[in-house]
Amino acid sequence: MRFFLLLLALAGFLSLLSCISPMKTSKNHAKKMHSMVVCSHPAAAKAGKDILSSGGNAYDAAITTQFVLAVVYPRAGNIGGGGLMVGRDGDGKVMALDFREKAPLAAHKDMYLDNNGNIIPYKSLTGIFSVGVPGSVDGMWTLHREKGSLPWYQLIQPAIDLARHGVTLTANEAKHMNEYATIIDSVSGFNTDYSKKKWKAGDVFIQSNLATTLERIRDYGRDGFYRGKVADQIIQTSTAHHGLITQQDLDDYHSRWRSPIVSDYKGYRLCLMPPPSSGGVLIAQMLKVMERMNLSEKGHNTAPYIHGLVEITRRAYADRSEYFGDPDYVVNHINTLLSDKYINEKYDNINPNKATPSTDIKAGAVERIESFETTHFSIVDQWQNAVAITTTLNGNYGSKMVVAGGGFLLNNEMDDFSVKPGSPNQFGLVGGEANSIQPGKRMLSSMSPTIVSKDGTLYAVVGTPGGSTIITANLQTIANLIDFNMSMEEAVLAPKMHSQWLPDEVYLEKNKFDQSVILQLEKMGHVVKEVNALGKLDCIKVLEDGSLEGGTDPAKGDGTIDGF
Repeated sequence: MRFFLLLLALAGFLSLLSCISPMKTSKNHAKKMHSMVVCSHPAAAKAGKDILSSGGNAYDAAITTQFVLAVVYPRAGNIGGGGLMVGRDGDGKVMALDFREKAPLAAHKDMYLDNNGNIIPYKSLTGIFSVGVPGSVDGMWTLHREKGSLPWYQLIQPAIDLARHGVTLTANEAKHMNEYATIIDSVSGFNTDYSKKKWKAGDVFIQSNLATTLERIRDYGRDGFYRGKVADQIIQTSTAHHGLITQQDLDDYHSRWRSPIVSDYKGYRLCLMPPPSSGGVLIAQMLKVMERMNLSEKGHNTAPYIHGLVEITRRAYADRSEYFGDPDYVVNHINTLLSDKYINEKYDNINPNKATPSTDIKAGAVERIESFETTHFSIVDQWQNAVAITTTLNGNYGSKMVVAGGGFLLNNEMDDFSVKPGSPNQFGLVGGEANSIQPGKRMLSSMSPTIVSKDGTLYAVVGTPGGSTIITANLQTIANLIDFNMSMEEAVLAPKMHSQWLPDEVYLEKNKFDQSVILQLEKMGHVVKEVNALGKLDCIKVLEDGSLEGGTDPAKGDGTIDGF
């Protein structure tokens, strides 16, 4: 067995030599492929494509892509974080996998408050105290046991080869590593693999400790991370910095298969992520309102269209703040929130010509019983199995804490709880008691991987990073495809807006909207602010002949399309 693994490693390394040569920014568009991977880094896209071309299915390719991203895209790709997945088999069966992080068992509601009940700055954002129990490895192990077709070790080996022998940095990655190397070292308490100063495009980034960790995961599966040497390293790192994670936390972590939200819009069927994602419910709700208002008739990105979107999103995000949390701990009232009665009552007061101040908007009446440095990838195989995975450490490089000897970063997902109900998190999202901290509870997320079908046939795979903007970026992309019959390239590159109830502001991508539109919105009572970017979509559309069209935005990163 050991000899076979050595041969496999050599073969994997030879196949990946092209990945450690200088890379160019990829094109944002590709058509006429029958298997495709769209993700945030060329090496990860190639690794996923290689799995597909060797006979693996979309789920196999997703596992490989996830682990490779942990190596080549460390500010968001991860084994020390978590994520959410929706999937669709070629026969139409849909599924949802929750591998979101969990609060340690020693966590408690007031752990980030001082004696006066005030939030302690940065305690939920930086260092070991901000870390939730990681879910990514268990998630991929669970996915492989249920849907994988190729051997586990074959799927992990590409990530090992890239960590052991190095990946050539893109300009984007070099820039971010230079920005964060000092704080990563400071928080971790030792010189990490990020310590070299003045990284530049073309430098080879080697991560020997991470390679060893990945080898243990390859050889022992889930137990290679949650037990044994790697588990000991996590616990020792936690203990050394007065953290909360124990062996019991690692033993108790398990991903959850959940029933996806299935919702219809204008003859299309959407498979959406349920809580602890808030995005699936909100996207379904907002599309129902858009259809009721005939919003598309206002014209794409006109002032009346954007106004309508703002009024819809404000009301939806107000619901998010009140009702959503881990479904294992709280009731999320999904059926009520998506009912015609609720939507009609809640949205009857939208004024088509005037902004409603957010202070006048409350969550609807229900009978009671997530930096932007997330990453998303979309995969479709030759049998039209489809996977949409959004995964994250939360902020850039997560907690900035590297596991000593393990070589991987830990998340800062605890900030996605309502640290103090009624107070905003790093994304400005205001949460309520439903998302308060409890031991073993999963924190609420904006991650919204989505799969769309039409007449029983796969139509699109959609997703993006972007913190609180994930939901609105996905919403607009879906509307672009369905309402405005855009190509995937057009839908991804179309200018985006964002509004989320609080703060009472409308965000537009800078220099992409006509000034007359901005002036009209301001006359309606909106406070408009321009920002550099909203979302970084990595999506796939199925064309009428069954071939695939991929779309990504190279202006917002190293997004890549690969396939055959």
